[in-house]
Amino acid sequence: MSLLAIDWVSVGVKAGQFILSFSILVVLHEMGHFIPARLFKCRVEKFYLFFNPWFSLWKKKKGETEYGIGWVPFGGFVKIAGMIDESMDKEQMKLPPQPYEFRAKPAWQRLIIMVGGVIVNIVLAIVIFIGISWVWGDENLPVKNLTYGVYADSLAKSMGIKDGDNIIGIDGKKIEYFGTLESDIVLKEVKKLQVTRDGKEVELTVPDGFSKKVIRNKKLSGLVYPRYPVVVDSVEKSNLSRGSSAAVFTQNSLQKGDRLIAINEHPFEFYHEFDQLKKGYKDSTVRIKVVRGNDTVTVTALESSKGSIGFYAKGPGELFGTEIKKYSLLQSIPIGFNRCWQTLDRYISGLKQLFTGKVAASDSLGSVISIGNTFPGVWDWEKFWTLTGIFSIILAFMNILPIPALDGGHALFTLYEMITGRKPGDKFMEYAQMAGMILLLGLMAYALGLDFWRLFK
Repeated sequence: MSLLAIDWVSVGVKAGQFILSFSILVVLHEMGHFIPARLFKCRVEKFYLFFNPWFSLWKKKKGETEYGIGWVPFGGFVKIAGMIDESMDKEQMKLPPQPYEFRAKPAWQRLIIMVGGVIVNIVLAIVIFIGISWVWGDENLPVKNLTYGVYADSLAKSMGIKDGDNIIGIDGKKIEYFGTLESDIVLKEVKKLQVTRDGKEVELTVPDGFSKKVIRNKKLSGLVYPRYPVVVDSVEKSNLSRGSSAAVFTQNSLQKGDRLIAINEHPFEFYHEFDQLKKGYKDSTVRIKVVRGNDTVTVTALESSKGSIGFYAKGPGELFGTEIKKYSLLQSIPIGFNRCWQTLDRYISGLKQLFTGKVAASDSLGSVISIGNTFPGVWDWEKFWTLTGIFSIILAFMNILPIPALDGGHALFTLYEMITGRKPGDKFMEYAQMAGMILLLGLMAYALGLDFWRLFK
């Protein structure tokens, strides 16, 4: 892959959104530990965003606590005195317990401190989903509005979907809105699709193992797309500077409302056809035939080095019409709770697919690179908060798993102590913490390696 071919502006925007989202999640999660620890008069020695092996990007001591920012963006931590955690401070544990230490506190207080981060992430996700419903509501594209049906990529065509089909049902259940086919195939193990084709209803069978192909090809964001004509919404200002995304119009110019129908005498009807054609004319002069009112006009333009003709097209929502539902704050509250539960349910369904072998770990696991790449290449606050809410629920679930080195592992040992009256020994806790850290670091290294392999592949 050529470095010059990478859209570094898009990469920067994605990275910025990821860093902001991840920082919010980590800081609030660690606050969930920090606040109850301080309420129960535990000494908190460190509070860090990101990990800081060998050095910190920034740190400041205030009272008993050192606040800082590390340089490894894989999480964050609070170091509570008298607690066996990722710091592995064995020397402190050799000394007699002090009243301000975590290990000197009653089991119920330690349990609250341990699950505080998970609780904060759940509450945060609910608040985010309530806010999204209240501010933006729901905007959906009704299937019935897709005048030209969908176009299918090669993977969708391999299961029998044809360009022009309109997907109207999944396993016999009618679908109202466009947009969830891919995740339904993976998470709900869809067997049958109902489509309309040439005015007739046709049923298609989803082949066995198709969900693995969807995951492997990273098609969770699209197997089928709405077909729509190329209609100009706005035109960029011509720019002769190197690397400009705008074309230079040398004869006439595109105008708002123009419908493009041919490029260099090659006719097309829909946007995806136009998108493929124009890629062959980078840095070239092209003749564009457009329908303007009752006339057909030819526009000549010098296409940019990025293969752009310098205009923004109207999307399917603008052309076909979407349905927008607005909610009051009170109406948004149950919707926010419901979306939180739906997000968790879909994530657990995905994990079941992984552990039952229906999808391969090498196809579905990803590191911070994969997570960062889920953010759009342009700043979109609605998508930003939606992804932040989703990741908040995932972070809560992952942290409550009963694995040593995670909050759930500490909580499990504390519950064992509360039930049996016997506290696990410090040596056992040290070894358990070490085993958990090795497991987690191994998974993180594996996921990071997979992402690098995908990039270079």
